[in-house]
Amino acid sequence: MFFEYGEKEIKYLKSKDKKLAEVIDKIGHIDRQTDDNLFSSVVHSIIGQQVSTKAQITIWKRIQDAYGEVSPETINNASTEGLQSLGMTFRKAEYIKNFSEKVVRGEFDLDAVAEMTDKEAITALSGLKGVGVWTAEMILLFCLKRPDILSYSDLAIQRGMRMVYHHRNIDKKLFEKYRRRLSPYCSVASLYFWAVAGGAIPGMKDFAPLAKTGK
Repeated sequence: MFFEYGEKEIKYLKSKDKKLAEVIDKIGHIDRQTDDNLFSSVVHSIIGQQVSTKAQITIWKRIQDAYGEVSPETINNASTEGLQSLGMTFRKAEYIKNFSEKVVRGEFDLDAVAEMTDKEAITALSGLKGVGVWTAEMILLFCLKRPDILSYSDLAIQRGMRMVYHHRNIDKKLFEKYRRRLSPYCSVASLYFWAVAGGAIPGMKDFAPLAKTGK
């Protein structure tokens, strides 16, 4: 499954932002995978924090091999030590166990989150141990497929915006200006900022000032 968008979103963004329009034309359509299962998305996100993508993939495969389907019931029946032995930290294993226990006990309603507003869903998800605002925002985009997510906390988003708009710095006020311009399709804009930050268009540079080094 991929994040779905089409001519309606592209036409809107291009009409609102000439520089982003040039980027969209150069890059074309972007396919980014999504995960429709909210429980596994949260677990996957906790695993991936502060580790490489390769390590995240390895640990995730070990969990699937060990427990089969990554569900509240299977994870709740696992031990914290068993989860840790698959390559994650003990703290992450505790976070995942705590989450599964909340779901199994009915203290966290997965279905209810899907019906919440973006703000409500971010508050609910970031209230879980091991889930911050940025992680919640990524879950909204890549699991719940919300159309209007642009994360100020995402360093790659900020890098992509500096590169597209030729700014040395993206402060909160400037970020909000662009967010308002690109709403209600900020999620699609995010895909292009990430692509630019990752080098999708050769020759585009980051205008951030170089860090000073002491002698």
